[in-house]
Parts: sequence; C-alpha cells; structure tokens
Amino acid sequence: MSDPTVNRRPGRGPRAAEAIFDTTLRHLAERGYARLTIEAVAQESGVNKTTIYRWWPSKPALLRAALIHARVLDIDVPDTGSLRGDLVSLTEQITRLLTDGRTEPVARAMTSGTGLPDDELALLTRDFFADRFSREQPVFTRAAARGELPVDTDPMLLLDLIAGAVWMRVLLRREPVPPDFARDVVDAVLPH
Repeated sequence: MSDPTVNRRPGRGPRAAEAIFDTTLRHLAERGYARLTIEAVAQESGVNKTTIYRWWPSKPALLRAALIHARVLDIDVPDTGSLRGDLVSLTEQITRLLTDGRTEPVARAMTSGTGLPDDELALLTRDFFADRFSREQPVFTRAAARGELPVDTDPMLLLDLIAGAVWMRVLLRREPVPPDFARDVVDAVLPH
C-alpha cells in the first residue's frame, strides 16, 4: 500500500498539522509505537480523528509525516562555503536534536522498535533517515563542485560515520558531548 504523504509538500495538511505532529511525536516518546493511537493524538491535539484519517489513513502514515515534517525535528542544511564547515554545522544540529529534552525521547523511541509486526517503526525510521540524507545531499554536491571530495566518495558513508558517532555517544553510551566534539568527529572522518 502506498503512503499518501510521499508526494505531499511539507506545508500541506490540515491547519493543525504542527500540533498533530508534535502530539504524535510526544506520544511516540511517552508511550512507544505499539501504544501510539490516532484517537489519542486527535483528542490531545484538539482535532477530530476524521481530520487525521483524511490526511493520514493509518498510524504509520501519520508517524511518517510527523517524523519528516515536524518543525521540532527540522535541520537547516548549511552552506558555509566549505565541506568541513557544513559537516561541523550538521553535526552540531544532530547533537542538539539528540540532546534536546523535546527531541531526545523521540530519537530514543525511534531506536526501540524491535519486535513489532513487520518492523513498522524500523521502516519509518529508515524513511526518516532517507529523507534527511536527501535534504543533506546539496552539501556533498557543492563540495564535489568545489573539488573538496574525491569523485568516488560515498556521501552516505560519511554521514553515517559522523551522525553515528553522535548517536552512539548520546543515545547508546549516554555520555556528555564535549564542546569540540562536532569538529573532532568531522576531522576524524573527512578524507585528508
């Protein structure tokens, strides 16, 4: 079955879309995916559940839209004029998302979906990261045009190494992030 949110522009949706997305993400963090319900999201966000079902006909469709379009999870794709500067900025933004009190529980919930039917949460998390990678792609396109990256560089591998370091430190090891962590990670990963 196709997801009706795939071809939607980020700004499309009911007037209360942001409240719906925020409530959906909060419920995911507080209750987990298995106990997330459209009815509870509708009630708490102050909209009729038929409004939600009109735009997002299932729980996976609603959560996918929230993960991809919620402002609280947004990042600004930087254009600092250098690959190193762009990657440091992206790493700092990822760090903020994973340490902020509103978004850290969402990230933690996204990684706890094992054992669900058809691994629905894992598929939604994969969609979230695919969307992020497509948004971040201009960083690598610009860097290649400036000659900062070898032609055979795998941008996804670079992002996996950089973002993975942040996810590992913050969510898995639960250690504080030192002030120069973003710079240190980027310097360790970038080809010299």
